[in-house]
Amino acid sequence: MKSLKSIITQSLMLLMFFTSAHAQQPNPPGGALSGKAINQAYLFAHMKQSDYGRLYYSVSNDGLHWEELNEGNRVFDDYKGHPDICKGHDGRYYIVGNNSDDDLEIHIWVSDDLITWEKHSNYTPILKDIPEYKDALQRLGAPKVFYDEASKQYVLTWHTPHKNGVKGDTERYWQSQRTLYVTSKDLKTFSKTPHKLFEWDMGTIDVFIRKIQGKYYAILKDERYPTVEWTTGKTIRICSSDSLLGPYSYPSDPISPNFREAPMLIPSPDNNYWYMYYEQYPGVSYGLSVSRNVNGPWYQVSGNTNFADWDKYKMPETLRHGCMITISQEEYDNLKKEY
Repeated sequence: MKSLKSIITQSLMLLMFFTSAHAQQPNPPGGALSGKAINQAYLFAHMKQSDYGRLYYSVSNDGLHWEELNEGNRVFDDYKGHPDICKGHDGRYYIVGNNSDDDLEIHIWVSDDLITWEKHSNYTPILKDIPEYKDALQRLGAPKVFYDEASKQYVLTWHTPHKNGVKGDTERYWQSQRTLYVTSKDLKTFSKTPHKLFEWDMGTIDVFIRKIQGKYYAILKDERYPTVEWTTGKTIRICSSDSLLGPYSYPSDPISPNFREAPMLIPSPDNNYWYMYYEQYPGVSYGLSVSRNVNGPWYQVSGNTNFADWDKYKMPETLRHGCMITISQEEYDNLKKEY
């Protein structure tokens, strides 16, 4: 017959086990009470592991739990590229892409409702004779577009390398990537010569610009390979400027672990926090960091683990990178109805 002490000890152990196994971790901050969200809904325009470079949609009401639309099928067959969308000078949405890094032609479509897209323009930058980038190769990757309300102009960015990969050192190609840009008033005519966005010399890709509380931020992937000499390699970092075209500060400490890319930044529903998503490549999963201030500090949130108690954000499997934007409840409802 068990002693009272033994029974109490076993009971305490069981209590500790169930408490730890079923602990409810705190939710990420920034949620809003029903009907009081400043940011009502979100769209994630992305590609998929099985259909790289084509356009798919997922949506969310809280910026944390995502639902793939159109039964996992493409939403616009003509599109190809790394999806990036902005709302422009006329209140319409613009999406940019290109067929591959070998294709120097950037394709631009426009839409009133994010459902029906029509061709707006094509643009081919001249990648020779760039004053501060004389050795640029004839390659172009992941174009992205930002509309600056203050200056009434668009900034179109992409990355271009200046070294080819060689046998035994393919990384030199990626480490040689530099971010270039041109400006435009209407995404039909563009400034004549591309320029480097950053004065400092470091491999960068997946760069996008946002304006937050009067300051411009460039979110980027540090494209150096991580080593003990360069511990920030393949992480997401951020830099800032008082002016749209710089000069931008040297990048911050990493927001993400190593081997992350394709960052996406959205405000929380209550507009008081920032959610920074990034992909663990090659197409493994997504990570999420949260901060009250875009300057940090940031912390990582647990999610995509398939353990309900730990999944504080959840995304459909096989999603690859693209862009996230805020949308209205009406736009969310229309997308759900259409797809």
